[in-house]
Amino acid sequence: FLFPLSIFISILLGFLVGFLLSLLFKKIHVRDTIKVLGLFGVSFLLVYLENVMENIFSISGLLAVITMGISILKFYPILADRLKLKFSKIWVAAEIMLFVLVGAAVDITVFESVGIWPLILILASLFIRMLAVFISLSKTPLNVKEKFFTCISYIPKATVQAAIGAIPLTLGVTSGNLILTISVLAIFITAPIGAIGMDLSRHKLLEQTSGKAINHESN
Repeated sequence: FLFPLSIFISILLGFLVGFLLSLLFKKIHVRDTIKVLGLFGVSFLLVYLENVMENIFSISGLLAVITMGISILKFYPILADRLKLKFSKIWVAAEIMLFVLVGAAVDITVFESVGIWPLILILASLFIRMLAVFISLSKTPLNVKEKFFTCISYIPKATVQAAIGAIPLTLGVTSGNLILTISVLAIFITAPIGAIGMDLSRHKLLEQTSGKAINHESN
């Protein structure tokens, strides 16, 4: 009971914070850079709030941050588009730092004790993921080729795995090092397969869509 309630409160908290920030930014006109710094501060505060309330009631600061962004997009879409451009520039450097830190924490000797089972797990997960994507597109107007290309586009995994893969290790979980190593292995396997797969299949699987677009433009 407490777990679903914790998720609900985290989402509600992020939604309310995003709504209040939308109202604030509509009334107070400052540069977008200042707004980005303000969002950073509020995000860190939400994450810190998770630690403060740990012994009282469990909430997810990261979930609240995500919901805050969704709320801002809902109530102030023009600002959300401008901030997205700002954050995309910051992410260029932040992404490099993220992967460097994750790579420095990986212990590849862990694979000596687990063998090929992590590889089998990753490949099985990819198959189930692609199957789920294909099923979820069953009621859409996409044709079979387009659905299959969408499945391929869902293969690459990197950012989320790099961001949360080290959390169990930092929390002192017994198998934290193994979890982080498998997360990095998933990046090494899925990112190239997905990128190469999309590049090789896009002309054949999306050929019909491209043709429609060309015909539409010519008309």
